[in-house]
Amino acid sequence: MSLQTKALVTAKWLSEAMKTRSRVKVRVLDASWYLPKLRRNSASDFKKYHIPGATYFDLDRCSDRTSPLDHMLPTPDAFAEYVSGLGVSNDAHVVVYDASEQGAFSAPRVWWMFRVFGHRAVSVLDGGLKSWMHDGFPLTEKRIKPEPADYRVTFNRSWVKTYEDILDNIETKEFQVVDARPGGRFRGRDPEPRDNTEPGHIPGSINIPFTSLLAPSGLFLPPDQLRALFDQAGVNLQCPLCVTCGSAVTACHVALAAHVCGQPNVSIYDGGWSEFYARAAPEDVISEGRGKHL
Repeated sequence: MSLQTKALVTAKWLSEAMKTRSRVKVRVLDASWYLPKLRRNSASDFKKYHIPGATYFDLDRCSDRTSPLDHMLPTPDAFAEYVSGLGVSNDAHVVVYDASEQGAFSAPRVWWMFRVFGHRAVSVLDGGLKSWMHDGFPLTEKRIKPEPADYRVTFNRSWVKTYEDILDNIETKEFQVVDARPGGRFRGRDPEPRDNTEPGHIPGSINIPFTSLLAPSGLFLPPDQLRALFDQAGVNLQCPLCVTCGSAVTACHVALAAHVCGQPNVSIYDGGWSEFYARAAPEDVISEGRGKHL
């Protein structure tokens, strides 16, 4: 796999790639996004400091705003229009990062979005802004106005699972389902961050908390350690895999980790637990806590 198609790139690599006038155009996107309870505004933070040359990717804006669910995938045309406005062309190498304390939170979601819409030359900055700053690279408040591009998409619909797909799979077991939420929420012991949603999990799903994929530094674990985590959880990377979480953001960490381990064709349940809990029958909400009652 060439540098242009690696799923993870280092801060050093990005710094050097931005300086050299290679035939590959590098487009850096700050895709920071935070849960409302954190009371942190990513757009305001971006105005104060970001990686030089980066453009802000608004995850809420680039979504299906007709849906009552958070940041569901936009239509292919809407995605193309949005990223064209960011100056992203089909021949660009897109590098996505976020400014979370963990090193990665929302960036893998945008990485997966580009891939589901047919863009293969897309990477996540390993360790995010945290790693960039740790390695001593500069920040700026200067914003650029990108020249609009003419971006074209090729939508891979098979990578997006619906509620109906997940419900059918409870019986058919055609694909494995991994839940990337923390263990307490998966088991039903700890509260969900969204109102009117109790914790628990989809029948037959396997828990791999997204934080378990990251080292304390914020970097993703090496491939051999990631493979060991999948093995220990009972996930076969040679078989079909779908990942879920609360609203399909941190689920993409697992998709990224599987990609690093040689399995690039991972689907995401876009509605996540927030949709499943709202629509599922009580018997399909597996929980050690309150569960769901009619």
